[in-house]
Amino acid sequence: MADTVPPGTPGVTGVSGPTGVTGTPGAPAGPAVPPTPPVPLAALLARGDLGLRLIAGSSDTGGAEGAGTVVHWAHTSEMSDPYPYLLGGELLLTAGVHIPGADGSDAYFDAYVSRIVEAGGAALGFGLAPVHDTVPRALVAACDRHGLPLLEVPPRTTFSGVARAVWQLMAQARHTELRRVTEAQQSLAAAAARPDPVPSVLRRLAQRMGGRTLLYAPDGARVASAGRLPGAAADAVDGALAALAAVVRPAGGGPGPAPTSATDTVAGAHLAAYALGTGQGFVLGVAAPHRDPGDHTIASVGAVLLSLLTGEHQSDTGAARSSALVRLLLGAAPPEVAPLLGEGLWTVVHARPDGPGPDPVTASALGAALGSTLVDTDRDVVRVLVPAGLREPSAQAGWTCGVSAPAAPHEWPAADLQAARALARARATRTALVRHGEHPGLAGLVVPEEAAAHARAVLAPVAGNPALTETLRTWLSLHGSWDRTAVALAVHRNTVRQRVARCAALLDTDLDDPDVRMELWFALRHAQDAPEPGRE
Repeated sequence: MADTVPPGTPGVTGVSGPTGVTGTPGAPAGPAVPPTPPVPLAALLARGDLGLRLIAGSSDTGGAEGAGTVVHWAHTSEMSDPYPYLLGGELLLTAGVHIPGADGSDAYFDAYVSRIVEAGGAALGFGLAPVHDTVPRALVAACDRHGLPLLEVPPRTTFSGVARAVWQLMAQARHTELRRVTEAQQSLAAAAARPDPVPSVLRRLAQRMGGRTLLYAPDGARVASAGRLPGAAADAVDGALAALAAVVRPAGGGPGPAPTSATDTVAGAHLAAYALGTGQGFVLGVAAPHRDPGDHTIASVGAVLLSLLTGEHQSDTGAARSSALVRLLLGAAPPEVAPLLGEGLWTVVHARPDGPGPDPVTASALGAALGSTLVDTDRDVVRVLVPAGLREPSAQAGWTCGVSAPAAPHEWPAADLQAARALARARATRTALVRHGEHPGLAGLVVPEEAAAHARAVLAPVAGNPALTETLRTWLSLHGSWDRTAVALAVHRNTVRQRVARCAALLDTDLDDPDVRMELWFALRHAQDAPEPGRE
């Protein structure tokens, strides 16, 4: 008979475990199990509609009710050797069609049960009728020898009914897990908003995990801790956690990148260590008396929050940036504080999300993708100041970006304006990223001071109205397109027409003339960065 799988069996693709650090290095890996909440065997036995009865293998399952065994799914097979078809964690269901002769032999059942155990099967269900009226005694004895729970399935209970019960209990477990994770996320987020965020997050995480949490500094010193682990040797657990933290801490010159997390089991406690941030050096250690579904997700949320709380402001770079901000607030000029941020040129990036307006999290993610934590969110636009020597800003999925030319600190205001105009052009042309171009041309042959004076004279009639000037500049840059100019300026196209008509009247010129447009464009370009008379 061909090996079969009941309809609705969850897939097992993409299963991956955490980076494991066990007490027995080199031990063979156990069978992989599906990434689904396990179902206690006791819960199946408690279902009165199934009428299942545990008749063997109870010595290793936590008592007569099988409290120590969990099932990850149900699988039906009549193969004499089901090993190739098992992935681990199954409740294997059989009607005994594969048994040779009337009741089989001790040797046959011993080999059959040993293969199920070797494959990681959780339990065996034997169906009564139509093939067998009773469970073979040799099978009961073999299951007792190998510690495999054996369930008697009455004639009225179908295998599909057992499988359906497993999926129902699994769905309930999944719902319970998601609710627990959601409540934990909300609780941890509230703790992060308290005046003492780091200790609060550690305390709340320890409560949610029912154990102990520790925060280690980059040098391995313990920064803070919370909670306790009942019934476990505290010194042994703390020592093991410190050793585990060293595994995930960036080594700085080691043979390869350190893992982001690691696990171990010591003195009956389940331990886990999580590296905070990228190369940051801080490590979160968690010790819990048990490992429940959702624990890794909850601990990961705590690790993310602690990464933010112990991030940039804890590093030398963060301290320098905080110092720069304080000096600016106290009246220092940008060129004076720029050396605190690093040497070299900088690029300004303006970005707008393609969907809803940006929030702090998405803005920070954009800054990280561009390689900078200097991020400012102003309504629907995010501005990022990026070191020009780091890497060239590239298009980001879900964002429309405008990029300035590399600029020294005293040129940052002009670069900010360049990025804003590049973003407007990108939005108008539906381009993911537009860079401010600095290509030499005829304008470079004109003496800057004379060009600036000419520009002021030409644009004097509209210079007092920034809205008119910016509309004229954008309209000319988009080749006189009313619709794209309206999009770039976020105004109605009729407003664009009215402003351009007003410019034509004030300038007393024909804006349909290409020579006029060219002259005005050069004037606008030279007036863009020109200082006002009498000012440096």
